Amino acid sequence: MTSRVDVNQDVVVRFAPSPNGLLHLGHAYAAMIAHDYARERGGRFLLRMEDIDLGRTKPEFVDTILADLQWLGLEWEGEPIFQSQRLDSYAAAAEHLKDIGLLYPCFCSRSQMRMLQEGHPQKEGPDGPIYAGTCRHLDQQEVASRMETEPNSWRLDVAKAAKLTGPLSWHDERHGEQLASPETLGDVVLIPKETPVAYHLAVTLDDARDGITHVVRGQDLFASTHIHRLLQALLNLPAPIYVHHALLLDESGSKLAKSRDSASLSVLRMRGIDGYKVIQELREGNFPVGISLSEG
Repeated sequence: MTSRVDVNQDVVVRFAPSPNGLLHLGHAYAAMIAHDYARERGGRFLLRMEDIDLGRTKPEFVDTILADLQWLGLEWEGEPIFQSQRLDSYAAAAEHLKDIGLLYPCFCSRSQMRMLQEGHPQKEGPDGPIYAGTCRHLDQQEVASRMETEPNSWRLDVAKAAKLTGPLSWHDERHGEQLASPETLGDVVLIPKETPVAYHLAVTLDDARDGITHVVRGQDLFASTHIHRLLQALLNLPAPIYVHHALLLDESGSKLAKSRDSASLSVLRMRGIDGYKVIQELREGNFPVGISLSEG
């Protein structure tokens, strides 16, 4: 059983953007919430670049993120942390989970999974359809044969892992005590086919390694915490306190996102707009026309 962080120790919070696109006002709001949470408690605010998707990460995006945060007047402690420099630690954790029989290879492609979903509607989880466990039941001979010729990801056998840890809980300052229910997300991928490590494993390991006491992040990641809590127990890592905050929404009621070309901070910066004024408006809850705050 893992222990929770000591609530009397110094508060350590992080902001962890992915340098695969431009930051927008939603990122500014999230960074401000995390930054101010740490500063109001005399704590530390760290900056971590989640740059494990090596195919999409670009150095110019890193430079732009740094410039945007400085423009907003948000200061972090020390040098930025880069996940790409920690690949060995992710691999070691994955090997440990394999050794204790909790990871299994999955050969399903996205197209195959879509076909499976069409023929056999799957249970819906908070992040979409739950994986049906197609590859969980393959015999070892077939697995060995297919691994020689087919690419594969590695999935966490959540039911088996949950039996090993027993009941778990985590605390959210806005939502109270939560019973961990990792089965609601199913057998998540921890080692994808295309990238060295998945978000769930990397962020769990990094928060422990960086001494994060309070994970301050958006409500859209609330459900992910069920899996993170399970991984903390499996890897004997401390459980931080969580603070899942509301999100900025666009005119359609959807969260601001890079994929929807939400207005970027760099455009505002290049127009000569005062970043300190932008962040102060966000602090006061004065959002641009069409932008609103979710109820979460």
